[in-house]
Amino acid sequence: MTNPDNRPVALVVEDEPIILMDAADILGELGFEVLEAWNGDTALALLAGRDPVDLLFTDVHMPGTLDGFALARTVAGRWPGTKVVVCSGHVTPTPGDLPAGAIFIDKPFSSDLVSETLARFR
Repeated sequence: MTNPDNRPVALVVEDEPIILMDAADILGELGFEVLEAWNGDTALALLAGRDPVDLLFTDVHMPGTLDGFALARTVAGRWPGTKVVVCSGHVTPTPGDLPAGAIFIDKPFSSDLVSETLARFR
């Protein structure tokens, strides 16, 4: 899905305001229209009310009923065209945590790391 300006749409899911703002800024600079959610439940509600987004960029640990791994698997199952990036500074994925095609990056992340990560989807 693209917005009227033909920019791809990214959904950033992060409960830490500074990190949310940083991720949104990085993705905005990379050309995305950025949507924001504080947890997985809010993210799914947002996604259910609109066309799928092009990119899900989510933290692992956050409040609510879904952690980032569960959110990533749910989004990949319901919206298979959505690219998924999962990040954490506390855990690394184990087999089965990430859906096929998803990419995991460690926090803290830089704009260069995010740009390089997104280039892997092309």
